[in-house]
Amino acid sequence: MDFEFSEDQLSLRDAVARWVEKGFGFERRHGIAKAGGATRAVYAELAELGLTGLAVPESQGGMGFGAVEAMVVMEELGRGLVNAPFAHGALVTPALLAAAPAAVQAQWLPKVADASALVVLAHQERGARYRLHHVTTRAAAAGDGYTLTGKKSVVPAGDEADGFIVPARLSGADGDEAGIGLFLVEKAAAKVSGYPTHDGARAADVVLDAAPATLIAADGHAVLQTAVDIGIAAQCAEAVGLMDRLTAITVEYMNTRKQFGVAIASFQALRHRIADVKMQLELGRSMSYFATLTLGRDAPQRRRAISQARVQMGQSMRFVGQQCIQLHGGIGVTDEYIASHYFKRLTMLEMNFGDTLHHLGEVSARMQDTAGVFA
Repeated sequence: MDFEFSEDQLSLRDAVARWVEKGFGFERRHGIAKAGGATRAVYAELAELGLTGLAVPESQGGMGFGAVEAMVVMEELGRGLVNAPFAHGALVTPALLAAAPAAVQAQWLPKVADASALVVLAHQERGARYRLHHVTTRAAAAGDGYTLTGKKSVVPAGDEADGFIVPARLSGADGDEAGIGLFLVEKAAAKVSGYPTHDGARAADVVLDAAPATLIAADGHAVLQTAVDIGIAAQCAEAVGLMDRLTAITVEYMNTRKQFGVAIASFQALRHRIADVKMQLELGRSMSYFATLTLGRDAPQRRRAISQARVQMGQSMRFVGQQCIQLHGGIGVTDEYIASHYFKRLTMLEMNFGDTLHHLGEVSARMQDTAGVFA
């Protein structure tokens, strides 16, 4: 199998890397985080590069690229510690809108492509514990449309978004997979309470009280699963970029920090630890590729593969983050030092779209009798 990137993919990666180097240094990123984490202006700059239309079909004003191109972009955004909601607004949302009626796609996808509208998925609820089928928000028919009543928590960039894609129950009990519809709700119809997150970005709680909504899909659970898997694969790629850069920062520090008159990189015990860090980084990288390359498979295979990748990525993120901070010593946890911000972002990613223990349970539930060894 050929794992080499094409010339177009390499050019895309280089373009993002150049923008990060010239326009999104640590000082700017740190200033945004200290000011509350609002990144709509950063998102607009990504739109100027054409990135917000990456996954939008060409017929709707986008670039029509695939999963590998998204992975390339996410790695570079992770390496640059870019805290704009790119994965949520430019990758997950087009996958959800792909199931919408043609009129809804024509209304919203061009706006998503040029970033004149930021639409994000609002699916998390208290008590759901990452289970996508646990939906208590209710949808009710109202004339030619619907109204939604419920609450969604930790919506990424929720107070900066122009609209939300909301799973809501049309029928059945709270834990049923059937009866879940997907709806688009404009921000003006919701009560939004925003707040900064630990990693320097923003999130919001969204309260819907008979909020007018546009139906995207009446049978939305499978569509939601697909979009979330795309989001997980994207964040796996972001984590690879984060870990890669944090490892490089740590190695540079070890080569300059001296004890007993010599660089600490010469200490055998520390060299062994950084070797273990690089091992976990490469394990994470290979599973990120695996996640991306399985997005086109049938749902049972895809869902198991995504969870397998997420388990390894969770373990790698935790190990690399903790070891690199410990190798820095006390300076590693100070807010003024860049390594602490990589650690914070890795810690937050470990809990997005399901934490490691959740995905370990998903892998276990999907194991066959042979566990794949003799199949």
